Amino acid sequence: MKKSLLTVPLLGFLLFCLSSCSSVGEKASSVSVVYCVTAIFSVVIFLIYMFGIKRKNAWFILLFASVFVVNIGYFSLAVSKGLEEALLANRISYLGSVFLPMAMLLIILDSLKVRYGKWLPGILTGIGIIVFLIAASPGYLDIYYKEVSFVSVGGVGMLQKVYGPLHILYLFYLLLYFFAMTAIITIKAAKKKIESVTHTFILFSAVFINIAVWFLEQIVRIDFEILSVSYIITVLFLVCLCFLSQESEKQKTRIEACEKPAFPEEPESFSEEPVPESVIMAESEASDDSLFDEDSLTGYFETAEYKNFMYGLGLLTNTEQKIYNCYIEGKSTKEILSLLDITDNTLKYHNKNIYSKLGVSSRKQLKEIAYKISNGTDK
Repeated sequence: MKKSLLTVPLLGFLLFCLSSCSSVGEKASSVSVVYCVTAIFSVVIFLIYMFGIKRKNAWFILLFASVFVVNIGYFSLAVSKGLEEALLANRISYLGSVFLPMAMLLIILDSLKVRYGKWLPGILTGIGIIVFLIAASPGYLDIYYKEVSFVSVGGVGMLQKVYGPLHILYLFYLLLYFFAMTAIITIKAAKKKIESVTHTFILFSAVFINIAVWFLEQIVRIDFEILSVSYIITVLFLVCLCFLSQESEKQKTRIEACEKPAFPEEPESFSEEPVPESVIMAESEASDDSLFDEDSLTGYFETAEYKNFMYGLGLLTNTEQKIYNCYIEGKSTKEILSLLDITDNTLKYHNKNIYSKLGVSSRKQLKEIAYKISNGTDK
């Protein structure tokens, strides 16, 4: 994985040299080749992702598609022969450019396990469509470009533009996305919610390389879209992050398997589902006397139920112990998921292990025995 990370800046350097260090006569072919190579390379990375990553993320597919479309647009613009062709190519590149930051943001949210509403992708898509329609208006309206003409520089097709009143909208669109990504990564890093320093470095690099390149293109006139290369580098960073996360999950599974002792499978009658919150609230409001009485404690500490329960407590892993403590404290399922930053399926998996080790069939039974033991030892 370290070797993969080292190839990222090397790839960017080689592609940049290919595009900028050639003679004027060779520039047209070299620039077109770079755009074509980056488009093909995005497909290659997509195939690596599809075959190398077990848990697929739909936003990665959008990211790969966006990078491919952007570079196809740049390539078409470079080889265009007239204004109409160039404007069409420009629209194609904007189509990818508009949805690429959206895909990046949603990938970062998913990677950092930030919960968001189902409405968010829909709203972002709607905003992206509006921005794209404005950016695609040249040739029909003068709101994005006041004036636009086609020129060929060294055999490379380009557009000469005079920006219109709504051109700044795309600037704010990108800056808001960059700000949102940076803020989310910074907050998660400050709270130590990111898995490792490497993960943090990769996420920051994926965002800042695009910010740096974009600002460079605003300041310095370069007859080549460096973003076409930076987008590929961004994809490489994020795919590397996927592989790191996948390896980390495998390692956690191995550790969990080592910590988990051999234990009989849970009977089918055992419930894996957490007790409804209404039941938990009812239990919390009820007095402890409703769960046990003094007669029931007579000889209880000699029963098999008590001995199995106490023995099982010693078998709980660190995560299972935290969940057990949350149950005793009367925390709801939502509170536990938020506190431990785990999914509902993960909680069900731990529930099964906890119930099996403690010899109980539900959260209610677990709490009853725990209360009984606690109050019995206090007497």
